[in-house]
Amino acid sequence: MAVLEGGVSAALAGVGAEASSPLHMVRMPVSYGSGGFYRVGATSGTMAAALAANAEIFQFRYVTAASRIALVKKISISAGANVAASAAALATLRATIARSWTAAGSGGTRLTLTGDNVNLRTSMATSEVNDAGISTTAGLTAGTKTLDTTDFGAISFGIGTGAITVSVPLVLLPLTPLFDSDGEGQHPIVLANQEGFVIRNGANAFPAALTWNFSVNVLWAEVPAF
Repeated sequence: MAVLEGGVSAALAGVGAEASSPLHMVRMPVSYGSGGFYRVGATSGTMAAALAANAEIFQFRYVTAASRIALVKKISISAGANVAASAAALATLRATIARSWTAAGSGGTRLTLTGDNVNLRTSMATSEVNDAGISTTAGLTAGTKTLDTTDFGAISFGIGTGAITVSVPLVLLPLTPLFDSDGEGQHPIVLANQEGFVIRNGANAFPAALTWNFSVNVLWAEVPAF
């Protein structure tokens, strides 16, 4: 039988018929060793009308020189419009794992990840995410990688043609998780060297005339083992 003893107080945690007292526990994040915890929030430019089908609009690539792994715990997205579509449409935004990512994508805005820009604590190591990019007006260049056949997260919604100037607050998509394991006992996405994920739209192009923008938030940790 295991016996729990306080490391500072040397008090034992008793069991059975004895006077009860609380057992104090503090839940902490996973141990990150020489790595750290990180969060990024990125916003696109004004997306041009008629975004092509299957266009990549956000890229996240992990390359480690320290034999760490990246634990992606949460990915969320939101979107809003400022010019109405000329025809109604069904739209999808989906997230897909990328493997064997040997050359980064390009285009759009490439995020600054060095220094303390995404660390949740100054003393944490600089993130080993090699590249992250978000669209400015159109889809991103893919780089060299292999996407999984099946997405790990997807959101579908309809786009109408009503007068957008009278719609408040002009929301296409409220802040919505594409992936969320940020809870006790839930399994994150585990990225090894030259792995990552992309967010892209679905098989339908976005409708003509509609201009819009979107924001992506990603929470992850980089740890020696998991």
